[in-house]
Amino acid sequence: MRAARAQAPSLQRRAAVVYDAPRSRSRPSMETDRAMAIWLIPTFGSLVLYGLGQGLVKKYIAEVPPARFCLYFIAARVVLNLSYYVWFHQAGLPVRPFSEFGGTCLLAYLFDGIGWLVYFQAIVYGPIGIVGTLSAAYPALTVLFARLLLHEQLSSWQYIGVGLVIGGCIGLSYAPPDPVSRPTGSRWIPLSFIAVVCWGCSSTLLKTAYHLAGADEANALVFSVMGGLATLGVYGLSRGRPGEAEAREWRRAILPMGMLAAGDIGFIVATRYGPVSLTTPLSGAYPVVTLVYARFALGERISPWQALWITTILGGMALTPGYL
Repeated sequence: MRAARAQAPSLQRRAAVVYDAPRSRSRPSMETDRAMAIWLIPTFGSLVLYGLGQGLVKKYIAEVPPARFCLYFIAARVVLNLSYYVWFHQAGLPVRPFSEFGGTCLLAYLFDGIGWLVYFQAIVYGPIGIVGTLSAAYPALTVLFARLLLHEQLSSWQYIGVGLVIGGCIGLSYAPPDPVSRPTGSRWIPLSFIAVVCWGCSSTLLKTAYHLAGADEANALVFSVMGGLATLGVYGLSRGRPGEAEAREWRRAILPMGMLAAGDIGFIVATRYGPVSLTTPLSGAYPVVTLVYARFALGERISPWQALWITTILGGMALTPGYL
């Protein structure tokens, strides 16, 4: 416990440089620019990787069942996360998974996996347009939890930018329900809210873990693998049995799942150095990239409604670094 108390002040002092927007209208110092780049670059990297990965999933979803995608995603996460750990780890091996840091990370990724599982069930029982809209609201919970539990301080312009990004994601994910397809009962409503709460808790717990003794993003990736195997891995093995087209599915799924797993790495690194109040909404704005990919690669048209919310999200992104 003494080690945890000793490390906490240094993390908080460094966070003040990264989180707080400049109070004057002059250009920020180069030191502040570098501090922000440490988390902004991996955040936008995860945004692009998530968007392209989801675009490829959209392209191949008819050929690969969701449960099999879970298996391929966990396989990609194991390879990429453990490779990152081998190359970049600085702390010792996480031999005590139930230490404060290890236990919190593991709990974060158990929440993340459970969120995905109940989301899959929600889209089975409910209209995808409404379920997708609700799921896009989870960054709002992250911002709320970070403010109440982690005491993250953002400038007024940053809060406005976060609000625009979250609102744009909700608007972008909304689609009028299909009148032909009707939900079977109301089970999808609590399932959707459980998914939102789980994802909000996951992001907040990850940031909480970084304030504890032994915090290291490379070790966090190992616990990400463990949490994924215990949730998505079990689900994939139980529901995604091998089929005749297994080799073709691997070729279809390896690239999008690799992109999603690499996006997770970017998010984990970004959250280590930046405020989760910003890294979560920004990386969660990946539908913008997915829509652009679908427009040019799949020939889908961007409607005026979608263009409106894309512009809203881009405006919010311009405000979140806090240069104003």
